[in-house]
Amino acid sequence: MARIIQVDSTGKTRNQLMRTCAELLQRLGKKAHIDEDARNMLAMMVFCLREISEGIEQSAEAWEKRDYWVKVEHLRNRWSWTDRFAARIEALLRSERWENLPELMVELMPHFEDIKVARLTRKPSLWENAHQHLLTEGSN
Repeated sequence: MARIIQVDSTGKTRNQLMRTCAELLQRLGKKAHIDEDARNMLAMMVFCLREISEGIEQSAEAWEKRDYWVKVEHLRNRWSWTDRFAARIEALLRSERWENLPELMVELMPHFEDIKVARLTRKPSLWENAHQHLLTEGSN
């Protein structure tokens, strides 16, 4: 029986998701008003942040099995913001309180300051219909 090798580590996936969020923040910063595209980008950010959080939990569980408790606590503390911001962005999308968006984006930006986006590489098809998907996920 062959060994199963995971090509994409949680760290690599996390870096890709962080890059996606950084690009979304940059694109959102150029928007003059909230349109359907902006809603889709915000919803995509919720999905990315959730996935980052899930990956952190997977990594933490693996470290717990090895009894690296300090490393686990550091990891969870360092990335605890992902869950909070995913929930805040989702709440903003559901309540449509757009006046709170600039403040939220300002609070979120420091988490992405290490990511330099010289060129936008994510295609708009990535977040197409993400807003509708987010709104309907709880009703299924």
